[in-house]
Amino acid sequence: MKIRVMATFVVVASASLVLAACGSSSSTSETTTAAPAETSSTTAAPSSSGAHASTSTTAAGGEVRHVNELTAFMSPTGNLGCYISPDSARCDIRERNWTPPAKPADCKYDYGHGVEVTRTAPAAFVCAGDSAIDPSSHQLAYGHAIQAGVLRCTSTESGMECTSTESGHGFKISRESYHLS
Repeated sequence: MKIRVMATFVVVASASLVLAACGSSSSTSETTTAAPAETSSTTAAPSSSGAHASTSTTAAGGEVRHVNELTAFMSPTGNLGCYISPDSARCDIRERNWTPPAKPADCKYDYGHGVEVTRTAPAAFVCAGDSAIDPSSHQLAYGHAIQAGVLRCTSTESGMECTSTESGHGFKISRESYHLS
C-alpha cells in the first residue's frame, strides 16, 4: 500500500511540475551558440507579454529569449519595430538613409518600410497595410536575441539581423543600410 501511495505522489508531483513549467514566466539558462538573426512577421496582433517565453545565454554572454508565438519587439533606439513567430520575422523602420527598391505594380499598400524572412524563403521587402512598429513592445537590448523556432533576430549597434537557421536566408536592416539574403 505504501508503494502505491508513494507512486501516486510521484506521478502527481511530476505532473504538477510539468504544468507549472508550462505556465511559468520564469526563465532557464543554458549555453547556446549565437547564430545569425532571424525574424518573422504576420498581421495578427503580437504578444508583448512574453507568454510562453524562456531565455538562454549565447556563448558571447548575450541573452536569447525563446518564444513560441507571435511576439513584438523594438530596437533600443525605437527606430526598428519587429515581429517574430515560428513562421516568419519582420522588421519595419521609421527613419532610413537609403532608398528601397521600386514598389511592385501589384502592391496596393505601403512598400519599402519593412523586410521579412520566413523559415525557407529569402528575405524580401513587404507590401503591407500595417506596421510592425509598436512603441509598447519589449525593447531588445544590443547583443541580445529573440528566437522562435528556427528564426532568430539579434539586436546589434549596427542594426537588427534576422536569420533562418533552416535555410540560411535573412536580413540586416539599419538606418544606414539594408542587406537581404
